[in-house]
Amino acid sequence: MIIRPRQHWFLMLLVWQGSVLPRILPRLLLLTGLAVVVTVLHGELFRLKVSLTFVPFTLIGVALAIFLGFRNNASYDRYWEARKLWGNLLNDARTLTRQILTLTESGQDARPFVHGLIAFAHALRHQLRGSDASADMARLLPADVAAPLAGARFKPAMILLQLGRWLAELRRQGRLDPMLAQAMERPLGGLSDSLGGCERIAGNPLPYTYVVIIHRTVYFYCFLLPFGLVDSIGIMTPLMVAFVAYTFLSLEELGEELEDPFGFSPNDLALDAMAQGLEISLREMLGDRDLPAPMQPVNHLLT
Repeated sequence: MIIRPRQHWFLMLLVWQGSVLPRILPRLLLLTGLAVVVTVLHGELFRLKVSLTFVPFTLIGVALAIFLGFRNNASYDRYWEARKLWGNLLNDARTLTRQILTLTESGQDARPFVHGLIAFAHALRHQLRGSDASADMARLLPADVAAPLAGARFKPAMILLQLGRWLAELRRQGRLDPMLAQAMERPLGGLSDSLGGCERIAGNPLPYTYVVIIHRTVYFYCFLLPFGLVDSIGIMTPLMVAFVAYTFLSLEELGEELEDPFGFSPNDLALDAMAQGLEISLREMLGDRDLPAPMQPVNHLLT
């Protein structure tokens, strides 16, 4: 995730990091080069004049812009829903920590439970990004709990199971009031809802055929555009093709980037920072003083 203050309007024109321009630049240069060739040859292809006007491009361009806007809205909805799920995860974890510390007779030995909540956030982060969670699990969980998780495919769900068993054991021992146990099940169920929501976003991309249709239309449009403009604007054709191609290619690339908000792209969610922020918050509620420092953006990038 890019973290930087609002810049001057001119500097925004030159920004590179966080822009999709580095990824689309080779394709943009190819389309601009094609436009230069078409302009030099006056729209002829293998000695045949390709007679096109700007009228069909106007009609198709409007429709294409609408479809690209719809796809970007769908991708941004996925991004924003993922952010809300992680916000709910933080709220539910704080609620459970407060309840276990203030409303039970086991507040003095609640540390394993709170560490389990922290481990849940880190395990979910690793699951969504396909990274190795073993170091964080060994750091936060007892050995008898971390060992069975080593071969588990869905570590966050297994951690929730252990947290539920921990509450059930307290209730059997008479150290947790049944009414309070029922109340604590609500935020614990909220963590399960956040887990399921993130898995749904990560495992169900936008329909592939819809993405293919937009992709093909964008490139056919950009490849044919020089033939429709050369007779009308002449030498300005490469400049206008570059501008239009940049707009459409950027919108397509942005939609693809936001579609999966859990990756490592500059505009994806900063899962590392959010998981560490949750850990700092819960450990502070435990009374810890030796807390890790909040993550700072490296060259305006926060992962």
